[in-house]
Amino acid sequence: MNDRASTPQDPAPTGAKLSENVPTASTTMLKALAHPVRQQLHNALTSRGHARATDLAADLGLPANQISFHLRVLADAGIIEEAPEYARDRRDRVWKMKPQAWQIGSPENPLEDEALGDAVTLWVANDIHLLVDRLTRWAREWTSGRDSEVHGTLTQSSMWLTPEEFDELTERLGDVLDDFRGRHTPGDGDARHWQLAVLAADDQI
Repeated sequence: MNDRASTPQDPAPTGAKLSENVPTASTTMLKALAHPVRQQLHNALTSRGHARATDLAADLGLPANQISFHLRVLADAGIIEEAPEYARDRRDRVWKMKPQAWQIGSPENPLEDEALGDAVTLWVANDIHLLVDRLTRWAREWTSGRDSEVHGTLTQSSMWLTPEEFDELTERLGDVLDDFRGRHTPGDGDARHWQLAVLAADDQI
């Protein structure tokens, strides 16, 4: 499971070989992301690009002081950071995701706490289920002709690859995603926030 270097932290399960320079997430990071409120904050902040505690409190329907506490936990864990470039003044605290690469665990760097790893993995899996649900609902509108605007894609493919070729494929896919990811920032023209998930499995699991 890993997050590529130029992305806001949005972990996704993968078995592909990672760069030796990609560090393993600390127990503090995993503990922060294992909490359901902080998972919601992660998703909301990723979608918004940047936000204040009051914005996120409105999104989640929770008190602003509770949101501020969880934001501090995420910041202390190195998952988010302040975004003074979006602040109105020095007292205005705005947050954004902290771009950095990290992996949750691997055979070379196994998890110290598997329960935390399981909690984060389940969160990612649930997010993917929600994404598929959204696509399924929209696909009915697209295939029926009621919606002619593209809002997503649902594609399936299969192939025979060696483990080394699969590593190469995932690395090249990651490079393409990194190239497109840096083209816009929140609020750029008609740019939208798109959620992508890459899933793959061989016939051995």
